[in-house]
This record gives sequence, C-alpha cells and structure tokens, in this order.
Amino acid sequence: MRALQAALAAEHAAVYGYGVLGARLRGAQRQTARAVWDAHRAQRDRLTAILSVPPVAAAPAYRLPGSTASPRAAAQLAAALEESVGSAYVGLAGASSPDLRYLAADGAQNAMARAARWRQAAGAPAPAAAFPGLPSAALPPRPEPGE
Repeated sequence: MRALQAALAAEHAAVYGYGVLGARLRGAQRQTARAVWDAHRAQRDRLTAILSVPPVAAAPAYRLPGSTASPRAAAQLAAALEESVGSAYVGLAGASSPDLRYLAADGAQNAMARAARWRQAAGAPAPAAAFPGLPSAALPPRPEPGE
C-alpha cells in the first residue's frame, strides 16, 4: 500500500502544481492545464477510494520543481510534475493485484505522454532516459553487437 500512497501523494502535488502554473498560461495552454488539473483531481479521488487505510493527506503547500515566471517556465513545471507522477505510478507497477498493475501502467503512460507534450510546448528536449521514472537497474543490459 506504500506505493499506492506514493501515487496519491504525487497526485496531490500535481493538483497543487497545476493550480499554481495555470495562472501563468493563456489560451489553449491554459485550457489544457485546466483539463489536466481536472484529470489529476479525478485520479486523486479514485486512488483515495481504493485505499483501505487512511489516505495520505494533501499538504497545505508544496515546493514546486520549477518556476512559473513565464509561460515557458510554467510548461516546464507541468512536464516536471507529470514526470514525478509517472515515476510514482512506475513504483506501483509491482503490485500483486492485476487491477493495481493496470492502474499503474495507465497512470504512468498518461503522465509521461502529458510530460512529452508539455516539454514540446516549452521547447525543451526529450528526457535522456528511455523510460523516465524506471530505475536503471530495472532495464535489461544493452545487447552487444552480434548478439
């Protein structure tokens, strides 16, 4: 259940972060941020309903992994929030329940797709890691030529 709580904590942080960064965006980006904020709120509520123990509470405020000084910076912050959410869901992928594994895969996929779109909007390069959020120890070694 610790991984489920970690995913919930990441959703809490994303809800907070989108509330902050949305104020710096305009037009289509602001509409996108609003839709993603709603999606994170809905996912937070789903996770809360799944838990059989008291859910981790949202903090009154979060230290955000970036600034919102400009629309570009706000888009970079959104990408960082999504990468954090994606990492939390990767941590849930080892759950014994097939339903939780599906939730983990779906959550990670959605978060990383949103992160890629926000990075593109910010003019930032793609992350170096092939599977952001997945520990390098979980990746198989690269094949040697001729294998």
